Amino acid sequence: MKGLFNFKDMLKKAQEMQEQIKKELSEMRIEGTSGGGMVTVILDGTKNLISIKIEPEIVKSGDIEMLQDLIIAAFNDAGAKVDQAMSEKLGNLGLKIPGLTDV
Repeated sequence: MKGLFNFKDMLKKAQEMQEQIKKELSEMRIEGTSGGGMVTVILDGTKNLISIKIEPEIVKSGDIEMLQDLIIAAFNDAGAKVDQAMSEKLGNLGLKIPGLTDV
């Protein structure tokens, strides 16, 4: 029976760790940029878009396709940084998750 109690304790600790990680991810803010800072996006740790900033000069040019490309590039930049932060965080906890911790 002692093994069963240890398993319950381990499960409880794992659930607590999962909740803590979820909380930290929702509070994380990662910035991505493109076009030399012409477009900046902020994502949380779950890659939800928090904010986007576009410099006025880019809008004045009237090149909508370029603006769209810059937004995508900034989002992808931030997404890659989120992946890296997750990998480091999980690695520091001693967790190895294929696809996340080998980034």
